[in-house]
Amino acid sequence: MLTNAKKEFIEFMMSADVLRFGQFTTKSGRLSPYFVNTGNYRTGEQISKLGEFYAACIKETLGDNFDAMFGPAYKGIPLVTSAAGALAREYGINKPYFFNRKEAKDHGEGGSLVGYQPKDGDRVIIIEDVITAGTAVRETVPVLKAAADVGISDMFISVNRCEVGKTPGKTAVMEVKDDFGITVHAIVTAKDIHEYLQGKEEYADVLKLMEQYMEQYCVF
Repeated sequence: MLTNAKKEFIEFMMSADVLRFGQFTTKSGRLSPYFVNTGNYRTGEQISKLGEFYAACIKETLGDNFDAMFGPAYKGIPLVTSAAGALAREYGINKPYFFNRKEAKDHGEGGSLVGYQPKDGDRVIIIEDVITAGTAVRETVPVLKAAADVGISDMFISVNRCEVGKTPGKTAVMEVKDDFGITVHAIVTAKDIHEYLQGKEEYADVLKLMEQYMEQYCVF
């Protein structure tokens, strides 16, 4: 159901040119009529507001029932930073956060992780932008497991594209749950975006393309 909060988030993404309509090749090689690029958030106000949307989703889902927040390089870095700040500011939930370097540093403090150093038994949540094929998760889990014997229970993303992954009939989100035991929570889904566009006459053509795309690649 398209709630006011979801509608507000969709409009926020559109105003920041993060949610775009046209013709885009996704990471999985599919030709998509819409694209979500969180790299287009460019101002302090935007990243602050984005953090608040993530924080609200985390608070509603988990409360403070986790130990640390991880943002995979590169797009996850500003996301986890902003979400951690918003959780502390808006809800008084003060949790450590950390992220990884793509290449390990061989001087100074060394290593591939920056910020909090996870400990055995920690319950870590992942903050990411979108999941299309689940590739990023498959890269992230070994990084975390190599650092400590952590539990990775939940992952928070901006948009669940609801697209089939490597297994017929299963979305990438379903596969992440099956393969790693991680529950993915999205602020909005492809279905929410579709429902939002239904009320906008100027997006009639996009809506048609989106419906064709969803029919071919999405699982609900």
